[in-house]
Amino acid sequence: MVADPRQTQLRVGRLTKAHGLKGAIKVELYTDEPEKRFVPGAVFSLQVPVESLWHGKSLTLTELRWYNASPVAFFADVPDRFTAETLIKAILWVEHDASVLPDDPEAWYDHQLTGLRAVRDGVDVGTIARVEHFPAQDLLVIKTAKGEVMVPFVKAIVPEVNVKTGIVTLTPPMGLFEELEDDDSELLATTAPPRTEPAAEDSPEA
Repeated sequence: MVADPRQTQLRVGRLTKAHGLKGAIKVELYTDEPEKRFVPGAVFSLQVPVESLWHGKSLTLTELRWYNASPVAFFADVPDRFTAETLIKAILWVEHDASVLPDDPEAWYDHQLTGLRAVRDGVDVGTIARVEHFPAQDLLVIKTAKGEVMVPFVKAIVPEVNVKTGIVTLTPPMGLFEELEDDDSELLATTAPPRTEPAAEDSPEA
C-alpha cells in the first residue's frame, strides 16, 4: 500500500502521572483543540523508549475528564494503576491531514516549518530541518553549511514564524552558531603543520 503523502503526525500530549487506581493518567496537552483530538475512540501512536513494553503500540481513548482543571485520560487496555505507571512520559501522536491548516493564523504544525529559511539579523543562517520535542523544551534543528544547530523554540530566541513568507526569525545568544566556526578553527589548529620558528608579527593570545 502506498502511503498517503497528505498524512502526517501531530504531537498532541504527554502522559505525566497515574491518577487513582482505575488506569487513569494525567495528560499534559500540546494542542489548543483537546475537544477535537481527545474524543472517545481517538487512536494515539506512542513515542516511548525502544525497551518499553508499549514500543510500536497505540492507545485508544475511552474518556477524557477534568479534575481541578487538569485533563485526565482513560484508555482501552489500561485497566489499573500498575499498567498506567508503565506509560508515564509517553508522548501521544495522532494522524493528521497535512492539507488542513490550523484555525489560528498565528499557529502552525511541525511539518509546516520544515524547509523554512532561518534568518538572523537579516541574514540566512540555514533552513529548518525538523522540530525536536523533549519534556523540558522544544528545539528547532537548523541545517547550516557547517552542520546542525539546535535552537530552543522559545519566544525570546524565535520571535517570529511566518509560514507564508517561509521565514523563521532568530535572535539567538552569541556563540550558538559561532560554535560551529570555533570547531572548524580547532580542527585546523590540530591538522596544521608545526612552525619551526615564531613569526615576528605574531600577537600574544588573549
